[in-house]
Amino acid sequence: MPNLYKTILQQCPEQCELLIVSKHRSVEQIQAYYDQGARNFGENRVQELLQKAPQLPQDIRWNFIGHLQRNKVRAVMPYISRLCSLDSLALAAIVDKEAARLNRTLGVLVEFNLAEESSKTGLAKQEAAAFFQALQQYEHLIPEGIMVMGPHVDDEAAIAAVFHEARALFEELKAQWGGEHFTVCSMGMSHDYPIALREGSTQLRLGTILFEDPSSI
Repeated sequence: MPNLYKTILQQCPEQCELLIVSKHRSVEQIQAYYDQGARNFGENRVQELLQKAPQLPQDIRWNFIGHLQRNKVRAVMPYISRLCSLDSLALAAIVDKEAARLNRTLGVLVEFNLAEESSKTGLAKQEAAAFFQALQQYEHLIPEGIMVMGPHVDDEAAIAAVFHEARALFEELKAQWGGEHFTVCSMGMSHDYPIALREGSTQLRLGTILFEDPSSI
């Protein structure tokens, strides 16, 4: 059977990053993808990241994609290359302070809840301009784009509409606030990534399809 990971990579435009979501996966499973050339991995639980990262190659680029509690920022900062789920200025202030303490900068994606589902975290679209304006005060944070989850529905048109809105928001923010690093429109997971690609995603977050399909590795 064809290697699903490589097949999906071939479907991605050159500017699109495939982020392997490795929550609940073993060090050995992550290493198998590393050995195929993968370097971008996403974790959404602090404790899992702290357990796995020291056991794996140091050139892995860890993206933290879950809701990050402010009291856990110091623990994850030595390991992550990007925070994908920035959703408050209170969190931004603490991340910036910790980055300064470590004499480093950190790439961040601002999370938006465009599906307007109560189970999802993230900002409303109407908060975008004020949030990005306020974000400019933090010298150690580099805004790299946005992260959006599609609605939890089977209606492909409804999913496409949210992703279309996300891409438009990304372009608006890039025009006003984006620098050379503002390149990430993160949308698309295992169940809806083909739709996200059609709507202009530049980062897919894939986990289930890569670890539970026998053709993936």
